[in-house]
Amino acid sequence: MGLIDQLLGKLQRHPKRVVFPEGHDPRIIQTARQFVTRRCGVPVLLGDRAEIKERARRLDIRLDGIRILEPDRSEDFEIFRPMIDQHPKYAEASDEEKQRILLDRHNFAALMLENHRVDALVAGATMSASSGLRSLFRFIPTQKGVKSASSMLILDQENPNFGLNGLLFLADCGVIPEPNVEQLADIAVSTARIAHHLTNEEPRVAMLSFATNAQKIVHPSITKIREARDIARKRAETLHLKCQIEGELQLDAALSPLVAEQKGLPGDPVAGHSNVLVFPDLNSGNIASKMIQLVAGARTYGQIIIGLDKPCAEISRGAHSYDIFGTAVVTACQAIDRRLLYSNDSETVTTESL
Repeated sequence: MGLIDQLLGKLQRHPKRVVFPEGHDPRIIQTARQFVTRRCGVPVLLGDRAEIKERARRLDIRLDGIRILEPDRSEDFEIFRPMIDQHPKYAEASDEEKQRILLDRHNFAALMLENHRVDALVAGATMSASSGLRSLFRFIPTQKGVKSASSMLILDQENPNFGLNGLLFLADCGVIPEPNVEQLADIAVSTARIAHHLTNEEPRVAMLSFATNAQKIVHPSITKIREARDIARKRAETLHLKCQIEGELQLDAALSPLVAEQKGLPGDPVAGHSNVLVFPDLNSGNIASKMIQLVAGARTYGQIIIGLDKPCAEISRGAHSYDIFGTAVVTACQAIDRRLLYSNDSETVTTESL
């Protein structure tokens, strides 16, 4: 059973509200219909109501159970306006500029998420990642103890010999071009936290490199990875996050027990058994993730934005509706308290127990 099938049952028991800023996109309308049909919660589509209805009619998609919201006609518009006025970035902006900023659907969606009008956000269907991310980073704070937000891609493929029965978490594949030591540590711990939240399994984190357990440091990047590994281990311990973090490791040594043994790491809890892969920079992470998607044809979900205080995702403009739906399910499940997400179905979890 794939990850999405596993998460669907949990989301059906604890449905969530997910906002999609690009509500007019046909793939988003299809995703919203699936979200309702599968009893996952309430999708909120931002955009022109008439345009969305017309596109849904052409697609022969029913809109019952789907909420359509026009920001300029929303009762939240005047509630959110003071937040723009008080935002330090817009201190010198004119009233007209502030009005335009609030009417931007990505900004409005981020404010909805920050103000608990919705539980999760999925954007990126029609615009570049950098444009969509700006809205998230402006209005959604980072988690306590996290200095840098980044991103994670979930790879769900059929070979059970890799990762967690075919499931791999890849980071960072979409945000930080050249992460420093502290940022690499943030990426490792934030990805491990979400991997644990979604699977209830112990994350085994490989800090990837062109070398494996090098006896001689031949490049500064190896030193950086080792320092990040040590910081990440301490942060995980502070957060009481049970996980294994190792590096530097080459990709084959991270995923293949045979290669790990050949490279002098027999019995290592991470080498050969990794389910979280942390790339040294955005070049390697983005190239690897795109290659896997196109060449291997594996299911991928994301980019899931990690390190922020609220669940959100920035999908690729080339994403298919099934991948967008899977990303919405993953993002919505992040909003479920983990004690509910993995409580025994026969148990009743009360508010007092949380």
